[in-house]
Amino acid sequence: MSWHNGMRTPPLATRDRTAVRPTPKTAQVPTISAVLPAYNEAAVIADVVRDTAAALRASGTSRFEILVVDDGSADATAARASEGGHADDVRVLSHGGNRGYGAALRTGFEAAACDAVWLMDSDGQFDPGDLSLLLPLYGRDRVVAGYRVERSDAAVRRLNNAAFFSVVRMLFGSTVRDVNCAFKLFPAAVGRGLWSSGAVISTELLLRARNSGYDLVEVGVSHYPRRAGQATGADPRVVARAFSELWELRRDPARLNSLARP
Repeated sequence: MSWHNGMRTPPLATRDRTAVRPTPKTAQVPTISAVLPAYNEAAVIADVVRDTAAALRASGTSRFEILVVDDGSADATAARASEGGHADDVRVLSHGGNRGYGAALRTGFEAAACDAVWLMDSDGQFDPGDLSLLLPLYGRDRVVAGYRVERSDAAVRRLNNAAFFSVVRMLFGSTVRDVNCAFKLFPAAVGRGLWSSGAVISTELLLRARNSGYDLVEVGVSHYPRRAGQATGADPRVVARAFSELWELRRDPARLNSLARP
C-alpha cells in the first residue's frame, strides 16, 4: 500500500476501476494508439497495460492499439508488458539501450497507426480511466493536455519542474499549466517529426502544436504516488540534457514550425 494525503492508496491492480466513465456517444470517438514509455517498470507494467486496455474498450473507439516502448530496461519490462492485454492489442517496441524519454516517445509516436495518440506514462501514477475526461474534448485541431490536480512527486522534482518551466515561459511564452504531465490526447500528426530525445519532448510537442494553430485544451487528472520503481526526472544528467535541448530549440526555431496546420 502507498500513502497519499495521509491516507492509504490501494495498489494499482486493486484500485476501483469498475466504474470507468464512458465517453458520450454524441461525440465521434477516434481510433486510438496508446503510447506507454517504460524504463524498468516490470513491477507495474502488466497492470498498467491491463487497465489501459479496459479504458480503451470502455471508450467506444472502433479500433485501438497499445504501444509499450521499452527504453532499454534492465529488468523484465518487455516480457511483462505483453501479459497485460491480448496479443493483437499490444505491441512492445524495444530499444537496445537507454536512449532517453523523448526517444522512447518518438519511437511510439512514429509507430502509431490510429487517428489519435494517447500518451500515458507506464509507472502507475495515472488512472487510465481518466481517458474519459479527455475524449469529449478531443478534436482534429486540438491537443488535450491533462494536468495533475495534486501532484504526487518528491519536492525536489516539483522544484526542478517549476524552475525549468519558468525559463520555458520566459523564452517561448505560455503553453499549458503542466507541460510535463504525461497524460495527453492528440492527433497522430502532432507526434510525428519531433526532435528531442530527452525530457524536453513535451515542451517541443506543445510549442510546435501551438505555433501551427492547434488549440491547447486542459483538463485535470488524478495522480498517485509511485508504488514501485524509481523516477529519473530529477537525475542531474536528465536535467542537464533538458536545458541543453531547450537551448537548441531556442537557437533553431524552425524546429518549432515544422508541423502542418490542422
